[in-house]
Amino acid sequence: MKNYFKKYTRYLDYPLLFVYIALTLFGLIMIYSASMAWSVNYYDDAPNRFYIQQLMNLAFAFPAFAVASIFPYKYFGKKWMMKLVLAVIFIGLVLVHLIGYEAGGARSWIDLGFANIQPSEVAKVGIIFYLAGVFSNKYKKGNINNLNESIAPPVIILTLVLLSVFLEPDLGSMMIIGAVGLSVMAVSGISIKFFAKMAGWVAVGCAIFIVPIMLFASDIIFTEKRLGRLDAFFNPFSDELGFGLQIVNGYLAIGSGGLSGLGLGQSIQKLGYLPEPHTDFIMSVIAEELGVLGVIFVLGGLAFIVLRGLSIAMTTKDPLARTLAAGIASMIGIQTFVNLGGLTGLIPLTGVTLPFISYGGTSVILLSLAMGVLMNVSMVHKFEKSKK
Repeated sequence: MKNYFKKYTRYLDYPLLFVYIALTLFGLIMIYSASMAWSVNYYDDAPNRFYIQQLMNLAFAFPAFAVASIFPYKYFGKKWMMKLVLAVIFIGLVLVHLIGYEAGGARSWIDLGFANIQPSEVAKVGIIFYLAGVFSNKYKKGNINNLNESIAPPVIILTLVLLSVFLEPDLGSMMIIGAVGLSVMAVSGISIKFFAKMAGWVAVGCAIFIVPIMLFASDIIFTEKRLGRLDAFFNPFSDELGFGLQIVNGYLAIGSGGLSGLGLGQSIQKLGYLPEPHTDFIMSVIAEELGVLGVIFVLGGLAFIVLRGLSIAMTTKDPLARTLAAGIASMIGIQTFVNLGGLTGLIPLTGVTLPFISYGGTSVILLSLAMGVLMNVSMVHKFEKSKK
């Protein structure tokens, strides 16, 4: 490991490192700004409550990034690593149904006593590691288009993960995990014919279980809150003091920011009009306080990470590096779209956080871990290019 560290750290991807640190620290500042009034008014606590908690989260996130950056990514192709990743994913997803607690309308959290963890976030990153390992190994062996041996097992695993997350029910995370899983498969080297079949099997497999649940236990999925979110999506102003409250006040925040915003800390909507402004609607506060310039900064940073990951995936010859880089980049890109699509009314609200910016411990730690893996892939890729 010592030799590995010396060999590759000379090829550190400094632009990727800078953007990652800049986004997380910017997110920390905006969490403090967005959550001050909410912490005082609704939790009767100090205004820096969520700032301190996120600071503690980053105390774990930064080391996770650092360790993952020097951990050889090729271990993700080992069978023992894939088994370990699957074990962590399914232990979390089983436990959340047994001992998890409900927050935001979904039984998605486990209280560990010293911290809370969201298993669907673990699954979101873990499924990338598992699928990348499986498909890269099959690609190297030349049997990636083998139906029974190479395609069916990972499809079954992905389907089971999606069903478990659906039953929480966390529809936003389920959508992201499914899209990310298909993204990894799309770049794995599998033929278009088999990829289309695979995507169809995932859809059919989910439908076999989901359709009966929706028919005979629709009250579990179609709760009043979720139906309200659909109403708010189609016409938020029909109930601007009810289900449309968050999205309408989000619009007001975005519209009042202008080019340069009202100034850091000067948001009006965060003072009690916009519910939970430090979580999935934090971009509305950024737009109100820092205007278009603040939005461009965040979107530019996230776009850079996504494009950097896709660039590595397109240029590397290592199938494991390709699937890992594409999977991590697609996860960040898809989650960003789902978050921004919800607050701008392009898609229904799902409660998905904005990567690196929104408040959330499990989210920022797992994203930092994924970024560390991407950094390691980038360093090895740069080293191999230098040899040529």
